Amino acid sequence: MELTELREKIDAIDSEIVSLYERRMEISRQVAEYKIAVGKKVFDRQREAEKISKVKSLTHNEFNSFCVEELFEQIMSMSRKLQYRILAEGGNPGKLPFIGVDRLDTKNARVVFQGAEGAYSQAAMVQYFGEAVDSIHVESFRDAMIALEEGSADFAVLPIENSTAGIVSEIYDLLQEYENYIVGEQIIKIEHCLLGVPGAGLEDIRTVYSHPQSLMQSSKYLALHDWHQVSMQNNAFAARKVAGDGDRTQAAIAGEHAAKVYGLRVLQEKINHSGTNSTRFIIVTNQKIYKKDAGKVSICFEVPHESGSLYHMLSHFIYNHLNMTKIESRPIEDRNWEYRFFIDFEGNLADSAVKNALRGLREEARNMKILGNY
Repeated sequence: MELTELREKIDAIDSEIVSLYERRMEISRQVAEYKIAVGKKVFDRQREAEKISKVKSLTHNEFNSFCVEELFEQIMSMSRKLQYRILAEGGNPGKLPFIGVDRLDTKNARVVFQGAEGAYSQAAMVQYFGEAVDSIHVESFRDAMIALEEGSADFAVLPIENSTAGIVSEIYDLLQEYENYIVGEQIIKIEHCLLGVPGAGLEDIRTVYSHPQSLMQSSKYLALHDWHQVSMQNNAFAARKVAGDGDRTQAAIAGEHAAKVYGLRVLQEKINHSGTNSTRFIIVTNQKIYKKDAGKVSICFEVPHESGSLYHMLSHFIYNHLNMTKIESRPIEDRNWEYRFFIDFEGNLADSAVKNALRGLREEARNMKILGNY
């Protein structure tokens, strides 16, 4: 047969497939109306597994069996998404346990940050809340989350991502663990300085203290000098130690803000080799609230340890025309080779498209949690 004739036959079959697909989706619409009437959930995992097994048995070879399985997984996925939309149109948009507010109530609020006075977290806090902010600082990120949970603080400022070093994985784990939620973010440019005691010069320095990440980010500058490098818990602790010891041979790598706090001298500015180094901080509270003009949603969820399961979860963003801006994964404790996914996407919890996507994820994923809208 000529290629043209073969293509004409395929076109005819495709036309039949489209017609059958539309008939099937019309019946799916009727199924959705029935489920609205009786209050039945859209996703029936057992029914779909039985359906897949049945259609696979109708094929005549292994390759077709595999392909038919994939085809019907897609068809049933589209059917579910149509049903979610009809549920929303039928007056059941899926209420979310978050309250929209015009602005955050920061008046008389107490804010917690991790680290000592002079930390970059403190600088981010001041930029977001202002110089007059009532603040406390704690030793660890977990302590900050506990302060929110116990009510000793109203907001926390936590670093979640650095443009050169990547994510702060502990923060992701804590967001999943605690019932605290993101309501804002603040990005600050990281410009490391070499700080010494008043009267000290570069020629006096023998030992440099800082966080391992800051030492790494300043490695090109440090390579020019024969200085002993000592890792500290964070930059602010390093600056506090140098100030407290009063030793001209010691220096700290920290921000200019730390120099002001501890009365240190800036021996050299901008010693980190990346001129675009920035850190994104999140503003967290224990209230399920979001600003009405918020434009980014953060969520996390787990998926069954099966082929294609993540793909099916991500299809909810595609179907609802939502732009996903970030995805990260973290291992799930005590479950080898299984992962929890963290996703940022554009949208607002009041948007119908966002509600539809979250409804589908809630029904089909494991342990889906909204981390915040900001």
